[in-house]
Amino acid sequence: MLSKSQARTFFLGGTLVTFLAFIGLTVYSLSPQNDQTNHDQITEGVIRGKHLWEVNNCMGCHTIMGEGGYYAPELTKVYERRGPDFIKAVLKTPIPWQPRGRKMVAYEMSEEDAQALVEYFQWIGELDLNGFERIVSPLSQDK
Repeated sequence: MLSKSQARTFFLGGTLVTFLAFIGLTVYSLSPQNDQTNHDQITEGVIRGKHLWEVNNCMGCHTIMGEGGYYAPELTKVYERRGPDFIKAVLKTPIPWQPRGRKMVAYEMSEEDAQALVEYFQWIGELDLNGFERIVSPLSQDK
């Protein structure tokens, strides 16, 4: 059993060590050589693509980097898997697309909007994910 003085010392020492570890990890994470955001490659097309992603609520069905709905395929590496022509074809088609019985809205996007989403998917696909391999459920595989 610790005395009151020992408990106080233990608490303050533990708090100090934790605080210093937090500060050290924060400085390490924010240092320029550890920047993995790929922010220098953001173009107007990437910004427009992200806007279209949000306006059309694509995240309601699809996931990017594990965030979003699990109804439709994960799209973090879709540019690498399928390529720009396939992505554009899906986005521009006037017919609702139904792979594996799951129906995707026919967005009938313009060439410019489809290109912006392609640029967004390309930018997302090039992010450094620290070697994290995406985990895909059998229902969301599109390959």
